[in-house]
Amino acid sequence: MARMMDLSSYTDASPGGAAVILAVGQACSEVERRVSATLASDLPPVNTLCKHLEQYHGKMVRPVLVILSGLATASTNGNEKGPVPDAAVSLAAVCEMVHLATLVHDDVLDEADIRRKTQTVNRLAGNEAAVILGDYVLSAAFALCSTLGDAAIAETIGRTGMTLCAGELVQLHHRQNLSLDERTYYELVKRKTASLISVSAALGCRVAGGDAAQQARLGAFGEKLGIAFQIQDDLLDIAGDQRVVGKSLGKDMEKGKLTLPVIHHLAAASPAVRGRTLALLSEPTQRGGAGGQGGRADLMEQLETTGSIDHARRVADTLANEAKLELAWLPESPARQMLSLMADSVVSRAF
Repeated sequence: MARMMDLSSYTDASPGGAAVILAVGQACSEVERRVSATLASDLPPVNTLCKHLEQYHGKMVRPVLVILSGLATASTNGNEKGPVPDAAVSLAAVCEMVHLATLVHDDVLDEADIRRKTQTVNRLAGNEAAVILGDYVLSAAFALCSTLGDAAIAETIGRTGMTLCAGELVQLHHRQNLSLDERTYYELVKRKTASLISVSAALGCRVAGGDAAQQARLGAFGEKLGIAFQIQDDLLDIAGDQRVVGKSLGKDMEKGKLTLPVIHHLAAASPAVRGRTLALLSEPTQRGGAGGQGGRADLMEQLETTGSIDHARRVADTLANEAKLELAWLPESPARQMLSLMADSVVSRAF
């Protein structure tokens, strides 16, 4: 069965929870099969790289959101216990492939070596192959999306791809900008991370027959969950254990990408402390800068002086709680409760 976010704790609270978890797990397994089938090529070198991508499937947040949002919407009409529709599975595969493409490209930008505890594509086959593979996966996502027969979904996915890329371009523009403020940071995160998570929830609602207002509420849920997810990623990049997290850490600081804990720290620190932190952030990684293991420890020590780690955690927790409020219109159901659990799970991922 496909790997996905651990929702098993919910079965203690609902007799129907186990059945829905099973349905989601089966749907996610079909998503993985559909992704593999869509990426299949008659060219062995292409298939080798696509096969390697199978190890990139993580907790499958976006496919799970598509499926659970659809089931929760269906519960408004008493249809939650039916099978996951084929259209929802294909849509979930589309969202997963868009995400996979961004991961491949991100690893090139970050010069990352490890992803999901395995070699990144750029490490395995070089930057040129990784860039083209990311383009190949994105093209495959649009090809599969075209089979859904819903022009609005196709347009939304296309515009979301543009939003993701625009967010990354603006983040590149702000590299080494040590004056980045929280407002700009949140705008970046909405685009480069939260937009696809938001769309996954909203379109999952759409394929289940949800109206525009319902799609908007689930989209708002996804956006807040997505921002909280990114803040937790920021914290993991600074304070995480690579053996647990399963990917290269310290890359944000190494590449001059300021994240919420650091932005808060630089705004709150005394001039002397701020000066020491700026010197650390400006130091190349190979000479002990913030991106290296020792540099990350030094940065953590600086952040603790201003409570910036706790600040970021509080913001993530607040966003997760606000996300759950967006589910209030849904009737009580296992799917709704699992969406709520997802909001909790994204801010409790292990360090």
